Amino acid sequence: MPSTHNKDKPWDTPDIDKWKIDEFKPEDNASGQPFAEESTFMTLFPKYRETYLKQIWPEVTRTLDKSHIACTLDLVEGSMTVKTTRKTFDPYIIIKARDLIKLLARSVPFPQAVKILQDDVACDVIKIGNFVTNKDRFVKRRQRLVGPNGNTLKALELLTDCYILVQGTTVSAMGPWKGLKDVRRVVEDCMKNVHPIYNIQKLMVKRQLQAKPEMANEDWSRYMPDYKKKNVATRKSKQTRDEAEKKKEKKVYTPFPPAQTPRLVDLQIESGEYFLSKREKEVKALREKREKQSEVKEQKDTERAKDYIAPEEEKYESALTKEKKSKKRSRDEDEDKSEKKTKKDKKDKKDKKDKKEKKHKTKSSDETSD
Repeated sequence: MPSTHNKDKPWDTPDIDKWKIDEFKPEDNASGQPFAEESTFMTLFPKYRETYLKQIWPEVTRTLDKSHIACTLDLVEGSMTVKTTRKTFDPYIIIKARDLIKLLARSVPFPQAVKILQDDVACDVIKIGNFVTNKDRFVKRRQRLVGPNGNTLKALELLTDCYILVQGTTVSAMGPWKGLKDVRRVVEDCMKNVHPIYNIQKLMVKRQLQAKPEMANEDWSRYMPDYKKKNVATRKSKQTRDEAEKKKEKKVYTPFPPAQTPRLVDLQIESGEYFLSKREKEVKALREKREKQSEVKEQKDTERAKDYIAPEEEKYESALTKEKKSKKRSRDEDEDKSEKKTKKDKKDKKDKKDKKEKKHKTKSSDETSD
């Protein structure tokens, strides 16, 4: 049987772009009848988005009316709803409208979110909250994705042709399908402790290779940067080093085995508990329990009583009494000084007198000897 698929196709010319997505128009709906069923999508939004959504909701309604999509904003329930009408002709526009309200709920500004209604733009909301259990580690990795002054995120946007917004535990991305795939990989790797700079460098190399037509049929793996994981030994703290040195200390060798630890029965025999009856054991256990309770109660009472002990206060003295005291103190000091001075003068006089008498005695004794 001759082949039927190798026939000439006069309409298939080289100037035709086979990947182009044509706009869906009302004429494309051949039947011209409304959809058999009504499609509805609802999305909840956080409380802090309420004021912004109230402001931009007239614009959202006008934009969706062009595609014959009905939308409602419920502030009581905190939800946004989109649904098809009898005039809706595009079967996929309801999915685009669902993505629009999803992006608005994730803090994407309306001028950017409305671009999702275009045929060549798609979106992806990546959940990053479940990758890390530790909150501090999660915040650090999320900040690593944003980079200093948002430079890492900006580089990723330029390389993937996507709009990226990090908000809470989600990352919202808008752009072509190929770019969204790269964004998801970079975000997930970042939350798995792979720095985004490595993936960004790979994307830069791929972009350079794409610009060269002669590299279209070559293997690009040899041009990709290869990063090997290095286990860098961290310096241990002084406390851990001291503990390790203590463990390393050699024990003195003894040929004798260690002393056997006593059994529970041996300890009970030693204390006399072994010979007690069941009733006596219960009474003893109850007594010990009450003693412990009383000790704990005393400790708690003392701790509570500390709050009721009055602090030591400085005795209040008026300025007049302070002045009187200072005058009295200065007077006493002057009297002490004068008394000490008189005592010193008396002592000096006495010493002089004693010296004179001594000198006189020695003189008289010399004269007698002569």
